[in-house]
This record gives sequence, C-alpha cells and structure tokens, in this order.
Amino acid sequence: VALAAAGCQTTDPYTGQQQPNRTGTGALIGAGIGIAAGLLTGDSAVERRQHAMIGAGIGALSGGAIGNYQDRQERALRERTANTGIDVQRQGDNITLNLPDGITFDFNKTTLKPQFYGALNGVASTLAEYNQTMIEVVGHTDSIGSDAVNNRISKERADAVAAYLSAQGVQSERIETL
Repeated sequence: VALAAAGCQTTDPYTGQQQPNRTGTGALIGAGIGIAAGLLTGDSAVERRQHAMIGAGIGALSGGAIGNYQDRQERALRERTANTGIDVQRQGDNITLNLPDGITFDFNKTTLKPQFYGALNGVASTLAEYNQTMIEVVGHTDSIGSDAVNNRISKERADAVAAYLSAQGVQSERIETL
C-alpha cells in the first residue's frame, strides 16, 4: 500500500509543488478499510476473501469519492479566488482561506468593504456548490488595543463574513464563527 500511495501525486498548477492526490489516497485508504472489514466477516476462508474483495471495492469507491470531492473543491476555490488577495492553503482535509485584513475591513471596523464583495462572491458560490463542507470562520484583528476590544472586533468580523456568505446562499447551519 505504501508504494501505491507514493504514486498518488499530482502537481499543484498554482505552486508547481508535488502534493498528494486526495482521490487516489482516499481510494487506497477506503480499500484498506474495506479489506480489513471483509476479512473479519464470513464463516469460511473463501467467504472472508470474497467479503474482503467486496469491501475493497466499496471502500475504494467511497474513499475515492471523498478525496475527489476535496480536490475539486480546492481547485474551484483557487480558481475563483485567483488575483483577489485571498490565500488558499490545504492541510490534509482542511482548506483554509486567509482573507487579507486591509482590503476586507477598515482599521478597527467590523463592516465588510464593498470592494471585497466580488472576491467573497467567488468563495460563497464555491461553498454553496460544495454543500457538504462545514465552514469555520475565524476573525482576526491587529494587536493595537485591549484584548477585550480586539476579541470583540475579531468575533464581529467573523460574524460579518458568515452573514455575507449566508446571504449569498451558503446554509448558515454549516457555518460556525469564532
């Protein structure tokens, strides 16, 4: 399995770096789990082998589908946020979008700047399309001012982004703000 997983690499078209192909990796993991589950069932060695083969097929399809979903979502986010100042980072199953503070909010303010709506519309349309993704919005501010003020501003900024995404068709039940 390690050799097969090592072959599941793609080249990121934006950075040129090699990265794991989530579809292939997910299929391999799903197949491994399916084999293990199949080997634990059945009354005879023949039945266990048959169950392992069925489990491998089902697991590979499920794992591949999940990996493919994540790969497609990441690609769509990168395409729709290109040249907007939004930084897209992938760490395992998590995709992080870093919105540039200076063009998203004015200093010490919690209202989104209208000129950033277009960039957020691309994010919102992608998140609405990939409707199985849970979204966590974390607000940030600078270090000027007290912790209490900065924490309030950070939370209100997160709430503003979440409200905007919801207004663009992203289900609010999928969004958590911090």
